[in-house]
Amino acid sequence: MNEMTEIEKEVEEIIGKYFKAGKILSEVRSETVKKVKIGEKLLYVAEFAENLIREKGGEPAFPVNISRNDEAAHYTPSKDDESVFGEDMVKLDIGVHIDGYIADTATTVDLSGHPELVKASESALKNAIEFIHAGVNTADIGGVIEDAITSFGYKPVVNLTGHGLAQYIQHAPPSIPNKRVPHGVLLEEGDIIAIEPFATDGAGKIHDAGNAEIYHIVSERPVRHPSARKLLKEIEKYKTLPFAKRWLGDRVDFAMLQLVKAKIVQSYPILKEIEGGLVSQAEHTVFITEDGCEIITK
Repeated sequence: MNEMTEIEKEVEEIIGKYFKAGKILSEVRSETVKKVKIGEKLLYVAEFAENLIREKGGEPAFPVNISRNDEAAHYTPSKDDESVFGEDMVKLDIGVHIDGYIADTATTVDLSGHPELVKASESALKNAIEFIHAGVNTADIGGVIEDAITSFGYKPVVNLTGHGLAQYIQHAPPSIPNKRVPHGVLLEEGDIIAIEPFATDGAGKIHDAGNAEIYHIVSERPVRHPSARKLLKEIEKYKTLPFAKRWLGDRVDFAMLQLVKAKIVQSYPILKEIEGGLVSQAEHTVFITEDGCEIITK
């Protein structure tokens, strides 16, 4: 038997890190879902999940997103957030990385009494996973997702997509559409992608709304103000991954504004459905094989 080459060993090690991140994430998701209850604080749930990730040997790949009702993504509580769950449709979007290799998952906890909307995104995810393999066109995956969601009488959120994952890059090519599109790319064996259908009873589109609590570094350049330099030094450890303002020290608003103005840091605004429709979400990270895929975050 031939010994593995150094490159083959490196690839195997990298894939192992993705799967380790996925195992941690699966366990964290299961435990965090139990904490989402009417009257519980969002901040408690976010910090519970992020601390559990660290306890299990991973790092958060991004701040835990706890988006409710018409919020589709990018809501994470601030450090003084007092808001609690009501009769909400709650999206939990959680990521784990090991040395920058990311697993990404999301699930909807329905406290609002709309189970069919949750089933629509879950069914779309299930059908997409059953459909994909090396050689499949991403445009066709979008068709499968759209057909599943519309069969429940809802609309896919068309300007949100699934995505590839790369080291320290949460959204890498290829894009995985949530609707039928004219052109896509062919998936290759060994690709690692996150499939994340969003279903809504609204218009099927989202827009930027609300104050950002999540940021990421987009460029390296000097900054003049001492407080901004100090903050930049603090956030460099996150590399290009998203981080939460609540992870930082006190009184960082001015310094953060300087970094945003200098286009060193960019924010992630909260994304809401344009007609105020409820949104559900389901997501798994998968490893593409010749004849199917393996779910990393099962």
